Amino acid sequence: MEPARRISLTLDFCLRVGEVLLSSGAGAADVAATMRDLADAFGERGVDVDVTFTSLSMTHQQRPEDPPLTARRQIVRRTIDYRDLTRVDHLVRGVLKGDLDLLRGRAELRRIVSGGHDRPRWLVSVGWGAMSGGVAVMLGGGWFVIALAVVAALCIDRLQLRVARRALPPFYQQVTGAGVATLIAVMATFVPIEANVSLVITANIVMLLAGIGFMGALQDALTGFYITATARITEALLSTAGIIAGVSGGLSIAAAVGGELPTLALGDYDFQTLGLSALGAAVAAAGFAYASYAPVQVLAPIAVLSGAAVTLSRSIEAPGLARSWSVAVAALAVGLLGYAVAQRLKVPPLIVVVSAVVPMLPGVSIYRGLALMGEGTRRDTSEGLVALFTAASVALAIAGGVLLGEHLAQPLSREVQRLESQVEARLVSPGPQGFSRFATPHLVGPARGLSAKIRERQPHVRGSQGPGQALREASQRPAVPAAPRSKGAEPDRTVASTQEQLSSASDTTSGG
Repeated sequence: MEPARRISLTLDFCLRVGEVLLSSGAGAADVAATMRDLADAFGERGVDVDVTFTSLSMTHQQRPEDPPLTARRQIVRRTIDYRDLTRVDHLVRGVLKGDLDLLRGRAELRRIVSGGHDRPRWLVSVGWGAMSGGVAVMLGGGWFVIALAVVAALCIDRLQLRVARRALPPFYQQVTGAGVATLIAVMATFVPIEANVSLVITANIVMLLAGIGFMGALQDALTGFYITATARITEALLSTAGIIAGVSGGLSIAAAVGGELPTLALGDYDFQTLGLSALGAAVAAAGFAYASYAPVQVLAPIAVLSGAAVTLSRSIEAPGLARSWSVAVAALAVGLLGYAVAQRLKVPPLIVVVSAVVPMLPGVSIYRGLALMGEGTRRDTSEGLVALFTAASVALAIAGGVLLGEHLAQPLSREVQRLESQVEARLVSPGPQGFSRFATPHLVGPARGLSAKIRERQPHVRGSQGPGQALREASQRPAVPAAPRSKGAEPDRTVASTQEQLSSASDTTSGG
């Protein structure tokens, strides 16, 4: 393959992989590192990656005197699809291990992004309904509240699907979803059944909050991608503002028609028992993961992890610890255990941790703040603002706790791998060496340094040499005098000097 064509195809492949990762909520640091590892695996050293919220770009320049080659790709699709994310993650690992060359990798990526889902769309709606029903159970709702929450979630999902097909921005999708939930709760006040229908709104607020990328925004801010972090925070704020607008509009309609919705006090909702709240959290987390096309084998671990996290949070909060701190401790545990679960099941940690923390999202605080601000008095407005600030602090506590847990889990996992490799070296064979101690927390993609270690240990593609092996063999190969050639003919690289072979070894063995 021509070198220029190989480089162009490599950059395009890396950009397409990065597009899937970024649109699925992965952090900019993970996306940039994965793209660099892929380019490095195909022998294209010296690439520069630029990741923003709306575009990706890569620049390749082998030597300072060479003209740079730049490729760019716009991000136009932003839907949570954990099936594609998992398959692309496996594709990246296969490329780094040398199981796939460039052409086979591109063909596999085309199959991933162009193939349909094996999960019917109506089952996805059922997953959203199960999530809202689980949140209603966690909040202590009765059978009537649970049924209303499920019905509202089904209506919201179908309506948002129609709005999305008309290419309306996500802000309007959130407005319609929150408005539908509030109107259903308002109509339920005229039914002669005693129930706290405000729990219906709260459960569906959690459902709408689940699709907002708080995790990726905070991860980008912590890893130095401030422009991308600012854009993601802006999107999260707009989506939350859409929820606020929808609920506020519904409450205004309720006041106009004479329907009275009770104010849900933070801390007064009935977590009936820790066991029942854990059950509701488990159903909600598994429902969100299923609705986001997560692999079926991770649903049970996600449910167990989420139930344990909510139990831990409630147990710590009971003695009087602030809610944000209790949630942060539970999120830290999710980050620590979620990384191990993801490694065991061979899925990106992003799928496990995001799904597990969904039941802890601050839907109660948001609804309470909006309801109090709707009263109109100065005291209620002040309390409503405090409740909204509490919701923001809880969201930050969840994201910060999860990322810290991931940060701590990675070196622990590497230490275990190092010990296992040492035991294997003594019992069987040399095995892989340990990785570097600390790295930025990553929720998608292989461990830092994995590609370099693998390429040094085994060939790059089937029947070819890895870059490290090629450099070593080129340095040991004796120089061959150049054969005479006519004027204007291209030089033969097979008779180049040892110095020329060393400088071009990565090009001639890149798998093209």
